[in-house]
Amino acid sequence: MCYVIAGAILVVMSTAAPSRALSAPASPTSPAARRPALDWRVRFAALSLIWGFSFLLIKVGTDGYAPFQVTFGRLLFGTVVLAVAMAVKRERLPRGARTWLHLTVAALLLNAAPFSLFAYSELTIPSTLAGICNATSPLWGMALSLVALSEDRPTRRRVAGLGLGFLGVLTVLGAWQGFHGLDVTGTAMALLASLCYPVGWIYVRRTLAGSGHSNLSLIGAQLGVATLQLALVTPLFAGFPSSFPLVPLLAVAALGAFGTGFAVLVQYGLVNEVGPTTAQMVTYFIPVIATAAGVAVLGESLSWNTPVGAAIVLAGAALTQSRPRAKSRSPRPAPAKSPAQ
Repeated sequence: MCYVIAGAILVVMSTAAPSRALSAPASPTSPAARRPALDWRVRFAALSLIWGFSFLLIKVGTDGYAPFQVTFGRLLFGTVVLAVAMAVKRERLPRGARTWLHLTVAALLLNAAPFSLFAYSELTIPSTLAGICNATSPLWGMALSLVALSEDRPTRRRVAGLGLGFLGVLTVLGAWQGFHGLDVTGTAMALLASLCYPVGWIYVRRTLAGSGHSNLSLIGAQLGVATLQLALVTPLFAGFPSSFPLVPLLAVAALGAFGTGFAVLVQYGLVNEVGPTTAQMVTYFIPVIATAAGVAVLGESLSWNTPVGAAIVLAGAALTQSRPRAKSRSPRPAPAKSPAQ
């Protein structure tokens, strides 16, 4: 959900200027040079599971609460986790009215809007379909970057990936059947949610890159602003819960604390340790886990075109994110010296 995204968080971290602690070289005996207790592969697998199960948690949460209430609770619990992390690391909130204005727009595009759209979509579509729609974000991002980012030049490989991904979406939706049995509104909301992420990525890349603030402070502030946005919207459109069913409440708490707060910290560490390219690969595991969780736990039905289409979407997304290898120039041999030299 990228969250994935691979999510919006990854783009914030990869575009924002690193903090002084990260930019300074660490000595072998400094805490920054120590390796985490868990291997990065273990944390990568945990992150894939957390984000993959997020769509199941949304489905369970909407069984007891309105979609806006689910999103507000999710953001609230996630913000609390990041606030604690910022306090432990003694991170300060960003300064400057312009920075906070950009964070307000980023919070809407990367958190408040897509989280709410996914919650509303899962009222009428399975969590498996929502997870697969989330995987189309790299496809939207590639298409938008060709227009909005002059440095991203189209290549035949990336254009082929975009076409392949579009074919995968049509396969998932069963286009040859005339989209029979498909809830158009719910599916459109899920696809619109996935579109919000690359729009937000491009905005962040243009406005917050090189802001001088640490990545953690920007992410924490962004989630805090998104929580305030939902605090204003939720009472107007959803009101307050008349009761508090336990299982949906636990699902919302887990979605926020783990799927939004803790997962950000894990992704933060992965990007710093193995780089954004490797960390971004978590995106391709999310729909697989979301589909497996929806079928195994919620008993959602699965026709053949769903996993086949999902595989095609992921293959297309991988192509759009690929970059041609730089051709290494072999050094020219030095001219042979004559005996007189």
